[in-house]
Amino acid sequence: MASPPRPRSPPVTRAMRARAAASSERIPPDVLFDVLLRLPARDLCRLRAVCRSWRALTSGDPLFAEAHAAAHPGPLFLAKFRDDKSSVYVVDLSGNALKRVAGAGGGPYHHLLCTSLNLACVATDWNRCRVLDPATGAVRVLPQSPAEEHANRVNLRNPYTFFALGRVAATGKHKVLRMFNRLGFHNGGHQVFEVFTVNGGDGDVQWRGRQGPGLFIDECSGVVVDGVVYFLTSRVYEGVRCGIRPDYIVSFDLGTEEWRSDLRGPISSNAGDRKVPHYTRGDLSLAELKGSLVLADHREQPMSMDLWFLSDFGNGLWAKEYHIQTHSIISRLVGEYRLKPLLLLDDGRLVFYLAVKGLLLVCEPGTNTFAEVGIRCLDSVGVYTGNLLSLGEGDMV
Repeated sequence: MASPPRPRSPPVTRAMRARAAASSERIPPDVLFDVLLRLPARDLCRLRAVCRSWRALTSGDPLFAEAHAAAHPGPLFLAKFRDDKSSVYVVDLSGNALKRVAGAGGGPYHHLLCTSLNLACVATDWNRCRVLDPATGAVRVLPQSPAEEHANRVNLRNPYTFFALGRVAATGKHKVLRMFNRLGFHNGGHQVFEVFTVNGGDGDVQWRGRQGPGLFIDECSGVVVDGVVYFLTSRVYEGVRCGIRPDYIVSFDLGTEEWRSDLRGPISSNAGDRKVPHYTRGDLSLAELKGSLVLADHREQPMSMDLWFLSDFGNGLWAKEYHIQTHSIISRLVGEYRLKPLLLLDDGRLVFYLAVKGLLLVCEPGTNTFAEVGIRCLDSVGVYTGNLLSLGEGDMV
């Protein structure tokens, strides 16, 4: 599904500026508004250099920005590529790179967290984390030192960490949850949790220690939905007689900075007292689609995936909205692969990320057909919800 390269806009010359400045004085403002509204964001960002009136309209008018976002809804993605692990890119669903933020990727061991925000988070599993604003290119490197109350509990010489970035709707603040994962369940280890407010002001410059959920979690399963971080419990509970089912879910509210009540997943909820089938690591995963928590149930016989949407947290109600046959795409690959649900498009198609191959795939659920997005091999990817016109600040490509 590779698309032809998009032609670049011609450079803005002095003659073009002069003609545009003269013509803009004769064009009624409402007509100019409608004309510029039809242009894609990448072209508009370059045309800002033509004259002051065009720049004022496309940069500083919130009504124009809102109208343009409605006329050009995206979607957009944040991406790191395997051939350029030091940069973060903003790309569209056709594979076009709209902007490159050089140096923001952190290097070969940093990966983009799979978020759906206007900010990006790039982190390693050995306690390196940075938060990026793709609009301005600003990068904030978070401190590595632990919260004061955890200084004697965490071995910083060999940390193993997990990070999650989310936005608290009530305050607009972005917070990062960090977990130090020590040893293991059978070795008497523990998991330590901390919170950092990214845009909290001068008073928020340190990590704050928080209590754990009382259960070991699967750190690789974390996903953020509306300011809440959800985790599946650790696979170490399999075979342990403690009543923990494989789709048991715990969640941390970034707003209150407290753990919420535990949640039973759809498989064990529907099983009742019957024995739940055995699941191996990777058979179940969590995702965020259209603002809902989703549990993906991967099956091998036959090759398929069920997507369960959480419809009511308080009552633990789930609805299976998609049953997708994955044989057409997985059977062409060697080894075991899991598709990561990434985005649900307005037309009902689903976008998946195949991490091992670095591919974006678009699925038509009605026909169970998959098409590859023509894009460079991905290292990691997330969804970008920022304003298209804000991409004018920085290195447009």
